[in-house]
Amino acid sequence: MILGAHVILYSSEPEADRALLQELLGRPSVDAGGGWQILQLPPGEVAVHPADTPGAVELYLVCDDVDATVAELSTRGVPFEGEVSDQGWGRLTTIRLPGGGRLGLYEARHPTAFDL
Repeated sequence: MILGAHVILYSSEPEADRALLQELLGRPSVDAGGGWQILQLPPGEVAVHPADTPGAVELYLVCDDVDATVAELSTRGVPFEGEVSDQGWGRLTTIRLPGGGRLGLYEARHPTAFDL
């Protein structure tokens, strides 16, 4: 039985990215040994999009009110890249990780698996 999914983010600054994700998510974590921190994610969903070059993976966090979430996270020091933009399917912004990675944050305007 599948219990969940494990996402790996590669970083040039893993400690800083882990700290930011801990602040961002506010979820529990476990030490997998040797200080290797694994953070709990909120419930998730997966989608497959067409692509000319397969293999790319993106991580988006979904919220119910992107403006309120950006305002709240900004007061906690979470850095955002650019303004919230309307993509039709949702309102999107980008969180910039210290190691150079990016996470999408969006308010969905389409049905989600969270509605099930």
